[in-house]
Amino acid sequence: MSVMKNADGRPVLLAMVKAIQDNKQYLGDVDGLIGDGDHGMNMNKGFSLYGEQLGDGETTFSDGLFDLGSVLLNKIGGSMGPIYGTILMDMSDKADDAEEITLPLFSEMLAAGLEGLCGIVDARVGDKTLVDTLSPACDSLRADAEAGTDFSLALDHMKAAAEAGKESTKDLVAKYGRAARLGERSRGVLDAGATSCCLILQAMADGMQGVLRN
Repeated sequence: MSVMKNADGRPVLLAMVKAIQDNKQYLGDVDGLIGDGDHGMNMNKGFSLYGEQLGDGETTFSDGLFDLGSVLLNKIGGSMGPIYGTILMDMSDKADDAEEITLPLFSEMLAAGLEGLCGIVDARVGDKTLVDTLSPACDSLRADAEAGTDFSLALDHMKAAAEAGKESTKDLVAKYGRAARLGERSRGVLDAGATSCCLILQAMADGMQGVLRN
């Protein structure tokens, strides 16, 4: 059964940083259609600050998630700092300095992030937010953990679930945030938070697949 050593966190965290940096303009463009257009800039600021803070140092996966969450919570504006800070820091807490990240543990970690998020926001699936990306990703991991699926394959499934969740927001009407004021006019456009969440989860999964061990 494949596992990830918690000590191998650095390449995973850097993959997440790079995904946001590479998509800064795209996230800004998506947000600009029904929001204020600063999502890419704010996310890039937070993730880049974390990358600079990490420097050449090593980090465990759980410590890196906590440190990244802390930077986002304290250093970027708007609602996304507390949202992503909560998700990542609650994921970290669930790992509790485990030596190995197994599929069941990773499933529990992501579920803890979603639970923490739902404790600070009212949005649920169908409200055109990042919950529409995160929730199906959690469901996919939970199902594969229960089925005993290979970890790498489960990560592929999670990436696909996140992608489908992100795409689902295109047909939804925004219930929260600046876009909610547009009502029906918010339909037909991706949600920026759902889009950044998809990028983060897919980069996280890619990074993890690169360090899985048998």
